Amino acid sequence: MESSQKAWELENAIKLVDPHRDALYSYDKAEQKAISDERPWKDNPHYFKNVRISAVALLKMVMHARSGGSIEIMGLMQGKIIGDTFVVTDAFRLPVEGTETRVNASAEAEEYIVQYFDSCRDSGREENAVGWYHSHPGYGCWLSGIDVSTQMLQQSHNDPFLAVVIDPDRTISAGKVEIGAFRTFPKDYKPAASSGGDDDYQTIPLNKIEDFGAHASQYYSLEISHYKSSLDSYLLELLWNKYWVSTISQSPLFTNREYSSKQMVNLSQKIQKAQKAIQAQARGGPGPRATGKDSALDKIVMDSNKIAGEEVKGLLTGEVKAKLFNGFEAPSVAASAP
Repeated sequence: MESSQKAWELENAIKLVDPHRDALYSYDKAEQKAISDERPWKDNPHYFKNVRISAVALLKMVMHARSGGSIEIMGLMQGKIIGDTFVVTDAFRLPVEGTETRVNASAEAEEYIVQYFDSCRDSGREENAVGWYHSHPGYGCWLSGIDVSTQMLQQSHNDPFLAVVIDPDRTISAGKVEIGAFRTFPKDYKPAASSGGDDDYQTIPLNKIEDFGAHASQYYSLEISHYKSSLDSYLLELLWNKYWVSTISQSPLFTNREYSSKQMVNLSQKIQKAQKAIQAQARGGPGPRATGKDSALDKIVMDSNKIAGEEVKGLLTGEVKAKLFNGFEAPSVAASAP
C-alpha cells in the first residue's frame, strides 16, 4: 500500500515541502492586493512561467476528470501569486453541463461560485480563484478555440488567471497525470516561432488536429511542479488507506480499453491519410512536403511508439501483479511411502 503511494508521488514528481515552509499555504491578503495593483504581467505576455500545484489539489482535479468519463468537466482553482509562479493550494468542481467537446457554465454555476467563496471567507480562507481547469478525455492537453476565448475573457477581467487541462484517459494509460497549464497572449501580440521538438510533441486525434493547429500560437504553456505539505501527507495517507485495494487490483489495459481502441482507430486513419497524400504526390498531384520531424510519417511513428509503450507498460504491470499475488501456491505434500 505504502509503495503504491510512493510510486504515484514519484511518477508525478511530488516534493515534500519542509514543515517550516508550510507558509506556501499562508495567505497575505495585503501582499496579494499589492501584487494585483502593480500588475507586473501587464507589459510582459510571458511574465508567468511556473505553476506549483499541491498534491491534494492535483488528486481532486484528476478524480473529478476521471468521474466525467468521456464528458468534459470543469472546476476552479484557489491559490496565490509568488513572483512569476501560480501557487495552487486547492481546487473545487463546478456544477456545469458538459459534452464530449465542451463545457457550458450556467447561472447556477456562477451562483455556486459566489456561495462557495462566501463559505471560504466565513471559515477564514482568503485565497482567491487563480484559474480554471477542465478535462480533454483522450485528446491531450491543449486549448481549443473555445478554451482560448474563455481564457482570454478571464485574463481581461480576472487576471492573474490560469487555464489547466487534464486528460484522464491518458493519465490512466501513461501511469502519471497528463496535465498542462496555459496562458493566452494579448490579441495583437505575435509570439516568436517555436522550434519545437520531440519533447513538445503530443498525439492529437485526426478530428482535432485542425482546431489544435488553428489556435496553437495564441497561448503558451507553463512549467508545472507539484508539492505537498505536512497536512497533504496526512490527507494522502487517508486517501490511500481507502483506495489502495482498487489501485492495486485495477489494470490500465482493462480500465482504459475503450481509449486504447480509439487510439488504434485514429492511428489507422492517420496512416490511410498519409498514404493517400504520398500516392497523390507520386502521381504529380499536390501533396505534403516531408521536412524532417514535421513529416506526417514521422508523427505517425511517434504516435505508434507511444501507443506501443503504454500497452507494454500495462502488460508488464499485469505480469508483475500476477507474480506477486497469484504465484503463491500451497506447498505440495509429498506422499509418504507405506
